[in-house]
Amino acid sequence: MAINQSDLLKKLNNNLHELWPGKANTASQKPQNVNISDQERLISSIAGGMLVVYGVTRFSLPGLAIAGVGADLLYRGSSGQSLFYKLMKVNTSRQGENPNSAVKAARSIKVRRAMTINKPAEELYNFWRNFENLPRIMEHLESVRTLDDKRSHWIAKAPAGTVVEWDAEIINEKPNELIAWQSLSGASVANAGSVQFKPAPGDNGTEVLVEIDYEPPAGPIGAVVAKLFGEEPGQQVQEDLRHFKQMMEAGEIPTTKGQPTCRENK
Repeated sequence: MAINQSDLLKKLNNNLHELWPGKANTASQKPQNVNISDQERLISSIAGGMLVVYGVTRFSLPGLAIAGVGADLLYRGSSGQSLFYKLMKVNTSRQGENPNSAVKAARSIKVRRAMTINKPAEELYNFWRNFENLPRIMEHLESVRTLDDKRSHWIAKAPAGTVVEWDAEIINEKPNELIAWQSLSGASVANAGSVQFKPAPGDNGTEVLVEIDYEPPAGPIGAVVAKLFGEEPGQQVQEDLRHFKQMMEAGEIPTTKGQPTCRENK
C-alpha cells in the first residue's frame, strides 16, 4: 500500500507536538516561515527519531550527543524551518524544491561547524572575504581566483587524487557579519554555504560559524566512503577552522614538516 508523505508527516508532527508543545506545525498549515519541503521534513523526522532512540539507549555521553543531534533533526522536521536555508535565501517548501538552488535538498549533505577565535569580527571577515586567502588555511583547496566583486573560481583536491573545480557567486553579504555563496551551473560538486561572525560570550573574541550544503558526486554513499578515508567535508571544515584560528591568533599554522624525528639512527 502506498504511503502518503503528507499523512505520515502529519502523524509525526502530532507525536512531536508532545515533545515541543506549540512548536510543531502540520504539513497542512504551512506557515510563512516554513522553508523546507515535505519530503525533507519527513526525512529529517525519521532520521531524527532513529538517532534519538539509538542515542538514549547507549547510556553514555556520546550517546547523549547523538540523541541531541536527533532531537535537532526532529524539531527541524516538525517546524519545517532551517536557519541555513533562510540565510541562503532558499525555500524548498514550494513545489518540492527551489529551482534557483545550486544544491538539491533531497540529495544534499549538510555540514555545520563553529569555533571561537580571539580576534575582532572585522579582521576575520576581511581575511575570509578575500577568497584568495583561503588556500592558506584550507589544505584541500589548491587555489581560488577572484573573477569580479561577486564571482570566484575554485579548484580543490578530491578523493583518490582527483581535482574538482567550480565557479561560485556571493548571494548574501553583511560586512563583518555574514558571507553566503553558492556554486554556479556546471560545478563538479554543487555546493552552497555561509560563514557568520558573531561576538563570543564574555567579549572573548568572535564565534565563526561555517555551514556548507553540498551534493556529493556519488550521493550520500560517496560521502560515507570519503569519511572512511578522512576526507569527509565535516572533518575538513573543522580542521580548516582550527587552521584559521592559528593563522589569525598566532600569524602562522604550526607544522611538523621538515622537523627531525625523536628516533636516533643506530
